[in-house]
Amino acid sequence: MNGVVGTELVCQVGFIVKDINEAKKKWAQFLGVEEPEATLCGEYEITQTEFMGQPAPEANSLLAFFDVGPGLQLELIQPNEAPSTWRNALNEMGEGIHHVAFHIKGMKMQEAVKRCEDFGMTLEQKGEYGDASGRYTYMNAYKDLKCIVELLESDK
Repeated sequence: MNGVVGTELVCQVGFIVKDINEAKKKWAQFLGVEEPEATLCGEYEITQTEFMGQPAPEANSLLAFFDVGPGLQLELIQPNEAPSTWRNALNEMGEGIHHVAFHIKGMKMQEAVKRCEDFGMTLEQKGEYGDASGRYTYMNAYKDLKCIVELLESDK
């Protein structure tokens, strides 16, 4: 097993944006592809979002995804006003890269989170995918890696 989360392959880079429609238009032009649809990340009854260890039923965002290579996505995230990792990033640092994501390999989410914590990261936000097909966890790794690391675990 490689590294802390079992893989060195980045599967997604997430960007926080103020205006998802403008951002996806520009990315589509840059990449020479059609604009993807922007959708809400999901309803709390499914996502069960927790931020800083507390339920965050109001935390939500608009998401748009660009597939940019084998197994690699660019994700655009426009947060609502509720407290979340997304809102904090926009308020504190402005628009730009929010996270680098990895599909965990050879372990379950709980083990991956523990390994990240042992590495010095802190759990910032977690929840289920909006379609209930898996889960995500945002680990704050700014101290050492200068970004958020997102862990993804799909049930498919």
